[in-house]
Amino acid sequence: MPQSPSPSPSRSQSPALPTLPGATPADGAACVYFDGACPLCSREIATYRGARGGDQLQWVDAAACEGAALGPALTREAALARLHVRLPDGRLISGARAFVAIWEQLPAFRALALLARIPGAGWVMEGAYRAFLRLRPLWRSALADTAPWAGWPAALRRELRTDHAGEAGAVMIYRGVLALARDAGLREFARHHLETEARHLSLIEAQVPRAGRSRLLPLWRLAGWLTGALPACLGPRAVYATIEAVEIFVDHHYAAQLDQIDALLPDTPAEARPALRALRALLADCQRDEQAHRDEARARQAHATLTGPARWLAAGWAAVVGTGSAGAVRVSRWL
Repeated sequence: MPQSPSPSPSRSQSPALPTLPGATPADGAACVYFDGACPLCSREIATYRGARGGDQLQWVDAAACEGAALGPALTREAALARLHVRLPDGRLISGARAFVAIWEQLPAFRALALLARIPGAGWVMEGAYRAFLRLRPLWRSALADTAPWAGWPAALRRELRTDHAGEAGAVMIYRGVLALARDAGLREFARHHLETEARHLSLIEAQVPRAGRSRLLPLWRLAGWLTGALPACLGPRAVYATIEAVEIFVDHHYAAQLDQIDALLPDTPAEARPALRALRALLADCQRDEQAHRDEARARQAHATLTGPARWLAAGWAAVVGTGSAGAVRVSRWL
């Protein structure tokens, strides 16, 4: 592990301090030891390092260091468990005191350092920090759930973004139907399939982190509501025709994604295959549900009546819905 430059004679009592590769800290600077494998911790450290004066401190990612020791009286395990700072005189402090030591070196944070000197503030800060350490494993676990997303190819992430947008729109389709439909059978149909689509949305949301979702979700939700509400004004058969058109497209869309995953699996590292197979199983389950929705909507059309201009209007609307669904997918891949 790289070491800091040799201390000057006037600081010969100070231990040599490890630094991140490529760092060139000032002689006698305080050294900060942090857990770079913790997303929350690393983000906060990045804020401090980017602040004015941040280059005057040494920054050591304990998670990236090999070996058990990081200088006198500090093991790697201890550095990963709590924030530590080694002062220029060699003293080692941790927890809330370590944060205060950092703040004192950064002009933008010196006001916080002054507040920390208020009697009793240190005790409160240390208590809050210890509470954070108890909760940190839960946050790290939640963030780790998005790890498969980060490792998947960009093309697959784009398709999953369209799945999330589509399921969000599907939920709104049935809400639009329920907002205007009065037929008891149609309302039962909509309520039943709304539950299924809400479950799909929940499952897909667990796969797609917020940062990966479409920025046009409000538009897709509005479009979904209108897709359900407008045909509901024409009667059950118009709704069933709309649902059939939507589900025909969705079935083909999921089938293409399953083929995409099948093509990726042979070249995927062995350790990443279980997550990819689990994703494939999830999408296959969603596809089967959508096929059942399509088949039920198709069967119900035979028992619903629609005559005159309304029949042709419903057929035209179903064609528009199919084309619109394809266009929405193309847009949501990128936005």
